[in-house]
Amino acid sequence: MTLDFYERNGAKFAAQTQPLDMSGFYKPFLAQMRAHGHILDAGCGSGRDTKAFLERGYQVTAFDASQTLVNIASAYPGLPVRKMTFQEMAFHNEFDGVWACASLLHIPLDELAGVLVRCANALKSGGVLYLSFKYGDGQRIAEDGRQFTDMNEARLTRLLQSDKSLALDTVWTNADSRPGRNEVWLNAIARKVANTPLGR
Repeated sequence: MTLDFYERNGAKFAAQTQPLDMSGFYKPFLAQMRAHGHILDAGCGSGRDTKAFLERGYQVTAFDASQTLVNIASAYPGLPVRKMTFQEMAFHNEFDGVWACASLLHIPLDELAGVLVRCANALKSGGVLYLSFKYGDGQRIAEDGRQFTDMNEARLTRLLQSDKSLALDTVWTNADSRPGRNEVWLNAIARKVANTPLGR
């Protein structure tokens, strides 16, 4: 199971991901937010991005489903991290931005639309959502036991069109930042549409 993987391998995962330079990904996300706004780091993993946002003067709330990663992420930037799943999110109009970096990719496809509604609910009107997935169009179980929902431009567009609360702003791809990885990633920024009733 995905969660079991991170409970067993959280320290190794954090060591691999904390040093990565993500500044090029922060730039288009933060450019659409107000200065010193409030960011939800959703599925924060190692705490790398939480730390980066705090250092840039933003308020940050962070959560992860893995207790191992919650412990690591809380210690790394020195900010208490909540233990929670995406499906348990119940925020309403609280954040200027939701940062879901390589975290929504573990949500089963049949649950993803509902989770995106929860992300939209968490945003203030006009707030922005960053999300990233491994590039593709299927669901799979990796050799290490983790579940992945891959994403391409067409599939993401259909998902966002199923609920009118998020409007796709920017989509781009990149090669994996980790040494020795040949994977391609899909990145996107969507904005919460003003005055749109949310929920299902």
